[in-house]
This record gives sequence, structure tokens and C-alpha cells, in this order.
Amino acid sequence: MKNLLVALSLLTTAGLAATPNIVWIIADDMSPDTGAYGLAQVKTPHLDQLAAEGRRYTRAYSTAPVCSSSRSAFILGCYQTTTGLHPHDTENSQPLPAPYKPLPTILREAGWFVTNAAAPGAQRGGKKITKGKTHYNFAHDAKQLFDGDDWRKRKPGQPFFAQFQITEPHRPFPIPETFDEANIAAIKLPENYPDHPLVRRDWYAYQRSVEVVDQRVGDILDQLRAEGVLENTIVHFFADHGRPMPWGKQWLSVEGLQVPLIVRGPNITANQVEERLVSLIDLAPSALKLAGLPVPEWMQGKVILSGDFPAREQLFAARDRCGDAMDRIRAVITPDRWFVRHFHPGQSRLNWSSYKEDQYPGMPLLRDLQRKGQLPAFPAQWLASARPETELFDLNVDLQGLHAISDTQATADLTARLDTWIAETMDQGTNGDPSTEPPLAEIQKAKRADYQRNWKKRLGNPEPTDAEKLAWWMKSYHLDALP
Repeated sequence: MKNLLVALSLLTTAGLAATPNIVWIIADDMSPDTGAYGLAQVKTPHLDQLAAEGRRYTRAYSTAPVCSSSRSAFILGCYQTTTGLHPHDTENSQPLPAPYKPLPTILREAGWFVTNAAAPGAQRGGKKITKGKTHYNFAHDAKQLFDGDDWRKRKPGQPFFAQFQITEPHRPFPIPETFDEANIAAIKLPENYPDHPLVRRDWYAYQRSVEVVDQRVGDILDQLRAEGVLENTIVHFFADHGRPMPWGKQWLSVEGLQVPLIVRGPNITANQVEERLVSLIDLAPSALKLAGLPVPEWMQGKVILSGDFPAREQLFAARDRCGDAMDRIRAVITPDRWFVRHFHPGQSRLNWSSYKEDQYPGMPLLRDLQRKGQLPAFPAQWLASARPETELFDLNVDLQGLHAISDTQATADLTARLDTWIAETMDQGTNGDPSTEPPLAEIQKAKRADYQRNWKKRLGNPEPTDAEKLAWWMKSYHLDALP
């Protein structure tokens, strides 16, 4: 009997050893802004090489335009609205109810070595950090969820699932001491941003932060290569949602939801470009399939790395409360249409967000230009006091989804699809925040206090005017004061 158990153990270990390892490299707040995706103003040699050696997805989207909601979705493989994890920065997180389990738990129970780490060389406040970000909206103990932060500590032959968290290009961006004016002039700003020196310098700082992401990716690949496991590892690079700009992060826009997704590893042909729709919730079921494990029925994502590629007519995305900014928006993404429904159309797109008012120089700039009558007509319409209930964009001619069109039949069709999805997936955002959350007024009071502390530290004034904030941002970016 003892010999039989030993033999079974050896067979199991051999089977696990033949399985490719899985690595997720996750950037914080990044759109597809790399050389391989066509952006000439950034130097991303490691990401470009990763794309050349693997598969680059051009239509990959997060299910939420903000960190914790998106991360809660892709680690479970299902929409955050189904699990009740839809508000960003859940204040009173609760344990996951049955039958939901995060991907690390499922793999760990199957014998995998599971880690979560900061990227090599990452620092915070000048000090080295090794622990990786989770930012899930459910209660969890990282010591139980992961085996640690170093995949190299696994047993010989044990397959591993390693997450590497890259904090860049999350705000605040490091502001360069010097600026390459030729590079700044070459930046192609989306039409819904004013062409202003502060916007261009802020965009420039973001792109330099993307280059730091590339350096971190290179360090991770070097680590895998040095240990001799790179060729037996499926490496994924992606971001949790789109870039942290005024009309990106927190919004169900192309800018807020579209992310880079590059995959390299065994059985993945080099120089592939996949243009079909992909959601980040596809990554968890795909990992289970690669591991030879069953995909739970409750997972709503599709397997995109083994077998037939899932044929999709649409993807869905959702935005709910973001910190102290209460809202509810839903989106349907098809191969050629982008449909958005605002459940609170009476609110402005400038709905107060303490985080954005603290971190985004574009917020006071937009209002200041509007007040002076210097904001061009197209960006100005985004500052209206209300929003339309629905917006429809034709991606065939408007890749960034900026110019709404009128199509009664398409709007009715996509509205029906959205209503069906809300019902079938039991969208819990219908009822706002979970009952376990503090009252919104308490959340808003606490977030406002954080905002006030930061501005008091900067200007000695906890409630500065837009002009005062704008002057501070201009000085921070080494620009002359505004007239």
C-alpha cells in the first residue's frame, strides 16, 4: 500500500511538472500605450519583444475602469456586478460567499505554488517592496491566499502561478526634471482633451511612467530566464484598466476600459495579432484550462488560450461607486459598436471625485478653461451639467468612441442586450452599494478629509480654488504661471 501511494505521488508530481507555469504581470492604470501597439513616443523594448515572441490582443477590455472592481473580477473570472464586488474601494469587505473561489486558491488546492509579488526593484518611499498589490473587494488573508512573494521557493518540479504587480503608471507620476519638447509636441492627444502645455506635460510624464513598466517587465523576464523556466512558462502582461486621465479611469470609455494584453509561452506562435473581443475575466478560466483543471460553472469568462477561440457578439462592463463618487453606468462592446447607458444622467461628468481632484491636474484646468471661455467646443460638451441617458459610438470610423451617433435600431438592440445581461447575471449594482457598506455620506466625509489634508500640505489651504490648484500644478510641471 505504501509503495502504491509513493507511485501515485510520483505520477502526480510528474504530471504537474509537465504543466506550463503561469505568470501574470499586471500594470496599474495603463492603456495599450507601447511601441508594439503603435505608440512611437515611448521606448518599450521588452514589451515589444514579448509581443514579437507571442500574441498581442488588440481588443482586450477590463470589466471595470477602476482598480479594485476590475481586480476582483479577473481574479475570480466573473463580473464584479454578479458577486456584489462592484463598488470601488469597498469600505467593509466581506468574505466571498459559496461557491466563489479566487484563482490562487483553486490552483493552490490543486498543488500549485502560488505567489504575489511586487516587480523586482520596486520601491515605495525610497524603500524596497516585495509584497504585491491585491486590492480585492472581498475579505482575504494574503498569507492564506498565497504561498509567499517568491516563486523560486517552490518544491522541485512544482508548477507555479506567480503574479507580479507593477505600481506604474498609477498616479502620482514622477515629474521629470527636464522635458523633451520635441517628444511632447509629437503626442497625439485625444480630441476630448484641450491642447494645453499642462495636459501635454502630464501626458509626457505618464508615458515616461509606462517606460518604467517596461523596465520592470524586463527585470521579471530576466528572473525567469536566469532560473531556466521562461520557455516552460505562459507569461501574460496586461493592465487592470485604462490610463489615469480625466476621461479614462473611472469611465466606461475606450480609454478607460481598453488594456494591453500580450501572452507568450509554449504553443503560442510568435508575432500573432488577435483582433477578436477578449475580457480580463477570461484569464482565470484560461489559467485553469492550462493547468488541466475544470473550470467552475460560475465563472463567466471564456477560455482564450486552449481549444477554439470563443466567438463573441459582445462584452459588458460596469462602473459603480468609485470612492466617494456615486454613479452607475453600464456598457456593451461589440466588434463595431460601443454602447453606454448612464443610470444617473442628471449628473455631470465632473461628478466630484476626491481622488481625481487631488491627483489630476486636468480637472481644475478643464474648469478654468471653461470659465474663461477658452475650452474648445468638443471638450466643452463633456463638461455639460448632465449626460445623455444613452450614448452610441461607431468604432468603424471612431476608434476612440468619442463622437456619439444616432441609430434608433442599434440603440434598441443594444439596450435589450444590456437589460438581458443585467437580469441573467443578477447585476447587484441595481441596488447600489451592498448593505454592509457605510452610508455614502460617511464615505464622502472621510474622502473629503483626505483631499483637504493633501491640499493643506501643498498650499496651506484645505479647500483651494481651481485657480490656486492650477497654479500649483503648473509650477509642479515647471511651467510659467497662467496669465
